[in-house]
Amino acid sequence: MNTYVRTYFLLFLLHCLISGCASGPIDYPRNYSEVITNTQETSLGRAVTQWHNEHPGVSGFYPLISGNDALGARLALIDLAESSIDAQYFLMKNDMAGLVFVGKLLEAADRGVRVRFLLDDIFTSIDDETFLVIDQHPNIEMRLFNPIGRTGSLLLNFLGDFDRANRRMHNKSFTVDNQISIVGGRNIADEYFELKKGSEFRDLDVIGLGPVAGDIAQTFDRFWNHALSVPVEAFNSSRKKRDLAAFRADFSEELRREAMSAYDRAIASELIQDLFNDRIALFPAKTEVITDDPEKLLNKVSADHQVLVTRMGEVIANADKEVIVVTPYLIPGKDGISFWDYLTDRGVRVIILTNSLASNNHIPVHGAYAGYRHDLIRAGVELYEMRVNATALPKGTDEEAYESVTLHTKAIMVDRRYLFIGSLNLDPRSIDINTEMGVLIDSSGMAERVVEPFLDKLPQQAYRVVENQNGSLRWYGNIDGEEVVEESEPQAGSWRRFKAFISRILPESQL
Repeated sequence: MNTYVRTYFLLFLLHCLISGCASGPIDYPRNYSEVITNTQETSLGRAVTQWHNEHPGVSGFYPLISGNDALGARLALIDLAESSIDAQYFLMKNDMAGLVFVGKLLEAADRGVRVRFLLDDIFTSIDDETFLVIDQHPNIEMRLFNPIGRTGSLLLNFLGDFDRANRRMHNKSFTVDNQISIVGGRNIADEYFELKKGSEFRDLDVIGLGPVAGDIAQTFDRFWNHALSVPVEAFNSSRKKRDLAAFRADFSEELRREAMSAYDRAIASELIQDLFNDRIALFPAKTEVITDDPEKLLNKVSADHQVLVTRMGEVIANADKEVIVVTPYLIPGKDGISFWDYLTDRGVRVIILTNSLASNNHIPVHGAYAGYRHDLIRAGVELYEMRVNATALPKGTDEEAYESVTLHTKAIMVDRRYLFIGSLNLDPRSIDINTEMGVLIDSSGMAERVVEPFLDKLPQQAYRVVENQNGSLRWYGNIDGEEVVEESEPQAGSWRRFKAFISRILPESQL
């Protein structure tokens, strides 16, 4: 899959030339359904009730920092499911993570668990036929959000309905038995779960139990029952389909062993074993689940539909001492620069970490962001960019074989008290075009659990970007205990720099 931004921009250009192509079947009939709420007598329900009796009025949380832990948590919850699983993601790939995830969902459905699986349509790389086969299971229903038409060319269909098709559901949530949820930035693909050799998406999820799970389940229902949520049955062609039994039998023994190995590694994680055997104390906290409404995708871009970013703007604006922002894609615009300038003028320390050109998987976004670096620094922001080789390798490893790191975490930390984790990037696409969601957790304990290690590792993981006396940018890093100073985009080749420079002509509103 090429970068989202490159694809979006090409589609935007061609849209001017094409119209009238087939649109997605959003009028296809569907059944209304809601989260199953009477789950107190499930094993998860009893465990959560016991925890809640000791911590009334709050939810319990724990951060999932490593990809292996994040996968293990999902798979362990699927194994424990007795009533329902509701999964909502921006994309899923046809790789080991997708195979293991779907395989465990099928096992849960075999036990009688109701599975509702909602995926955005554009960047999911699994074909409709596979989804149709999975959907044959009587306990699984799959829907695609805001789909484009399948008759003729998919590209032309996208362009023919560009104003709607360009708007995407970027939400990510996973809820089991209406008792425990996982929310964060990860999609279902190898790079998010430490399964892809040579590259890693550095990300963050949070597992939450108690009232927060019910709130997340309600946001899922809003999207699941929306007019843009289309059953995969709508894409059923006249061709003869494989049945589910044949589909499951087709996997080779080698692939089964590889999938089981990935499952075993994830489940055997020390953190997962401690979490699910009550050897780790959860952080009790009040929380707020914040989500854009799916109607955002059917309306013109306006502040009225910017629910998530507006609420987080209020929280950040009330900061007293410190704001830390981690965002893979950063295009602040003039209003954003003014906002950060207002905060620093009040004496609030602002730290922002984003991708460097070398670590960024969306070069056009970096091209737009680069034009704001001077403004951010002059506004008093402490600006950092992720090193592409931030992952330590064993001694003796060839330097040229370093693992490529891309920052994908979306988190905001305010005054070592509030912690936001979700799907929100600070760019026009997240703010104006797509829907986003996340949880705002009021817990000084959990905030410290995330902030302290983050700040300790920051000098070794990222470059500090500053201006020298002449107004030129300098990148300061600490690599293997030695200070490194770069005078141009570090670790990025000339061709990559050229593409970033040329991409500055692209419209920021579509990035």
